Amino acid sequence: MTSMTAGITPAGEGEGGVVWNILGQTYRPVAHSESCFAFDTLFPDGTFVPPHIHASQDEFIRVLEGRFDLVLDGQPAQAKAGDLIRMPKGIMHGIFNKSGAPVRALFWVSPAKGLYSLFTRIHNVADPGEVVRIASEYEVEFLPPPG
Repeated sequence: MTSMTAGITPAGEGEGGVVWNILGQTYRPVAHSESCFAFDTLFPDGTFVPPHIHASQDEFIRVLEGRFDLVLDGQPAQAKAGDLIRMPKGIMHGIFNKSGAPVRALFWVSPAKGLYSLFTRIHNVADPGEVVRIASEYEVEFLPPPG
């Protein structure tokens, strides 16, 4: 794991020029250390992260543009630009863009654990089943669809 150094990551760029395509969403890492990992995201309309649980990480999202529909601990919710979403470790959550427009957001998790490595591995993996299988190696548990 790299240690964080002082500096500025210009707007629209990922740390070290890194950009990941995760099932049609764009993720750009902006900070990475043992204690936290932050990444800018762009969710095109119709994309989502299915319900899942981080057993050992707290996760936060600041919505920058647009609106997310969410499932937080089994309950529906919405978050719009400016809102902060808090998802403590062990809480089931799913993130959906059903807004008809792209959504930009800043995500961060603490501690970082292996999430940076996970995103590196699933970059450009087109099969959602394979993404779920790989994620299970990083303490991210995707839940089966309801019904």
